[in-house]
Amino acid sequence: MSKPIILCVDDTPANLTLLNGLLEDEYSVKSANSGIKALKLLEKITADLVLLDVMMPDMDGYEVCQQIKTNPATQSIPVLFITALNEPEDEEKALAVGGNDFITKPINPSVLQARIRTQLQLKRYNDSLRQQNNDLEAKLEKRLSDIYHLQDASLSVMISLAEFRDEDTGMHIKRTQHFVRLIAQQAQRNLPHLQLNDSDIELMTRCAPLHDVGKITIPDHILLKPGKLTDDEFAVMKSHAQRGYDILEAAAKSMGSYGDYLDMAKAIAISHHEKWDGSGYPNQLAGTSIPLAGRLMALADVYDALRSSRPYKQPSSHDKALEIMQDMSEKHFDPELFACFVRVESEVLAISQQWAD
Repeated sequence: MSKPIILCVDDTPANLTLLNGLLEDEYSVKSANSGIKALKLLEKITADLVLLDVMMPDMDGYEVCQQIKTNPATQSIPVLFITALNEPEDEEKALAVGGNDFITKPINPSVLQARIRTQLQLKRYNDSLRQQNNDLEAKLEKRLSDIYHLQDASLSVMISLAEFRDEDTGMHIKRTQHFVRLIAQQAQRNLPHLQLNDSDIELMTRCAPLHDVGKITIPDHILLKPGKLTDDEFAVMKSHAQRGYDILEAAAKSMGSYGDYLDMAKAIAISHHEKWDGSGYPNQLAGTSIPLAGRLMALADVYDALRSSRPYKQPSSHDKALEIMQDMSEKHFDPELFACFVRVESEVLAISQQWAD
């Protein structure tokens, strides 16, 4: 086992010789005759402890200690001051700048050895705790990564189910997902009172493709009907919002605490057909009682529906879609979010073209 490394810093050669003679049997002793040289030496070696004089030219021991303790690479190294200064305020200052102990000259060899052993024991203990903490953080990061991938896999399966039975194409899901991210990022910049953060936006974006997952429960003769739905058929179609929520709620419960991330997906599924004036479905929510994610999804979904071709309608141009949405904006959309949508309408168009059917 290699000897612990002790760096002795003193501008008096006789003191360095004395310390080396006292310590060389048990320790690997390195010497520096100035604070500046000591700091440069610490860039090259990994010291286990520093014995530090206070009164030195150019840079005194207090400043050397302060620099050691503020450098992440060296801040865990114990510093023992050895000095002729013996006033209480001298010791107080030494401890204030990060010193671990304070020994006055002349040196008592047995006391010095005992103080060194104590500090090295503490350092080994602290190093062990630090390593354990790093190991735990690495394990936690791995665990969180595994959970994230499990969540993504679960989302992918549910999204695939939704795509398989929906009359929309997979491109609809891609487009609306990108629209939600784009509008949310604009809201984050322009509407600070919404308190949107990057994590919120990322989760909304991940969950947006599940907005119509409830359509997997709608009978084919209604879901895939090429013409306009009757009132009764439309009532069944509208049930997809509540049914989507129920599906996601059941999935979340089966996953236990790992299913909490689906809370966002549930909010989107059940509220993306609500309208600002309370005339939407399924719960006739109005204004800010509609979840923020649902209000964002409504903009993305309506725009894409207007721009998409259906057996019973031709697609609207980008400008026509904006015109229609403007006419319905006071009733259907959150006006602040609609303003954000308009600000990014050129990027919306680019996404629509990039992910065209």
